[in-house]
Amino acid sequence: MRDDYTPPSHTPFTHKKSLGQNFLTSPVVPGWLCDAAAVGEGDVVLEIGPGTGALTRELLARGAKVIALEADARAITYLREHCAPALESGQLTVHHSDARHLSVSALGLQDKGFLVVSNIPYYLSGFLLRQLLESSIQPHTLVFLMQKEMVARIARDKKESLLSLSVKAFGDPYYDKTVSRGHFNPPPKVDSAILAVKNIDHARLADIDAAFFFTILHAGFQSKRKQLIGNLSSLYDRKMLERVFTNLSLSLTVRAEDIKLPTWMALCRRLRSLS
Repeated sequence: MRDDYTPPSHTPFTHKKSLGQNFLTSPVVPGWLCDAAAVGEGDVVLEIGPGTGALTRELLARGAKVIALEADARAITYLREHCAPALESGQLTVHHSDARHLSVSALGLQDKGFLVVSNIPYYLSGFLLRQLLESSIQPHTLVFLMQKEMVARIARDKKESLLSLSVKAFGDPYYDKTVSRGHFNPPPKVDSAILAVKNIDHARLADIDAAFFFTILHAGFQSKRKQLIGNLSSLYDRKMLERVFTNLSLSLTVRAEDIKLPTWMALCRRLRSLS
């Protein structure tokens, strides 16, 4: 979904390029994000990088309890001034913290007892997806506003990637909506999109071991030009791999990007039993 929305010409303070700041100035995008996450009364929501609070205010208006992490002291000062009632009542808590040092357990969040809804800097997208999905304390739903190309790669592309499989190993990703660059100030160079990851759980990897799964996955994608069996030969004897591939009805010339998650999991189970 696109439109010709033009943001206000000013934000309360100048963005910092080092923090990847592109402030949401749209009156509609916060609602889209909350709708994608099905935010309701009493939900506990972790918001990363609230900035000037456009999304924060929508979360609060829907009755959610918001725990916000913000690295920019200027944004915290602004939020304390403009969200004072929510801060005083405890509906909003703001932590001065860099998301790269995120500790879900330190925030007192319960496993599957919270949602993550955030407009995040593009450069932190992959890192934050891994941190939150692989955590022992997981959200039950995650909604990120991030680079359109990356959302499409995770949720729409027919070819798999290390990133798409890393997300699908823990939940079901959906491309919810396109968000044009005009909804931000300053406008980013590319359009964004809303990624929703639902049904988040560790159960899919319960009988494999996540560390083993990712070791095989990383090896499989080590060289995109190579066939999968060639990449995995760095870990296993090629003749043994040929037998495993044949037993799983996998072509010996298949590439990592052409294998879907269920087949990757079957391959990992077989290799695990032989390790």
